[in-house]
Amino acid sequence: MSDSPIEAEIVDTTTTTTATIRETVAMVDVREFFDRSFGTIGAVLAEQGVSPVGAAFALYRSQPSDTLDIEVGFPTDRPVAFDRGVGPSEIPGVRAARTIHRGGFDGLAEAWGRLAQWIIGEGEVPSRPYWEVYLTEPSPDMDPADLRTELNWAVDG
Repeated sequence: MSDSPIEAEIVDTTTTTTATIRETVAMVDVREFFDRSFGTIGAVLAEQGVSPVGAAFALYRSQPSDTLDIEVGFPTDRPVAFDRGVGPSEIPGVRAARTIHRGGFDGLAEAWGRLAQWIIGEGEVPSRPYWEVYLTEPSPDMDPADLRTELNWAVDG
């Protein structure tokens, strides 16, 4: 892990209405899950006239192992009706540690580890859930160094 200091803060998040797909996914299938899910969610939102009001996110409800309990989606202007695995959900209003990861997705595991160390160093206790907000939409021809991902980790103090 990097020894450079992490820039993080404790924030109070607001409960946010979302449209998501939630599954338990094998770690080797996570990328395919993201690709399939975001396409399906986009189609369902368009068909129902529900508007995304923020960036795509992934919310983790379990500690990663061989599988991952993951929910991906978008914040929306109103709840979506259940269709094709897409359903209404929410990002909870919690006290959370927040930082911005700058760089490719392959560096996210290290960034989460650094955030965990920061949380403990602040006298807080990492809790659940934790989630990523993809502030920069990836594209095949972009430099991964230009990606920005907001990391949020619920804490108990």
